[in-house]
Amino acid sequence: MVLLQSDPFLSELTNMYERSTEKGSVWVTMKRSSMKCEARLKKMANKGEEVEYRCLVRATDGKKNISTALSAKDYLKFQASYALVLKSHMHALKKRERKEKKRVVEPEKVPEKEPKKQKKSSKKSAVSK
Repeated sequence: MVLLQSDPFLSELTNMYERSTEKGSVWVTMKRSSMKCEARLKKMANKGEEVEYRCLVRATDGKKNISTALSAKDYLKFQASYALVLKSHMHALKKRERKEKKRVVEPEKVPEKEPKKQKKSSKKSAVSK
């Protein structure tokens, strides 16, 4: 995997999208990383040093893998540029083909009448004396 700076990464990502326009896919993943091994992280924690986490961005088209690591201050600039690359290559997406559902012709629905209200019984109960 090739670790690039952010601008060359975006230009290479653009090339990947262009190569996969007709056929293929491009996978992009992002994750938080300190870019240090576990042993070094433990030593830094014991000494009380702060660990600077970076954003690791990876992309692959199945043939070629590229990656870049971004600091927190570079992330917003990168995200804006990345969004432009994505928007410019959205035209290559195609709609998913769905199977046609057989539609059953429903008979016309007859409007339901309101249920009749029951009349109060006019017969009074006979009170015996």
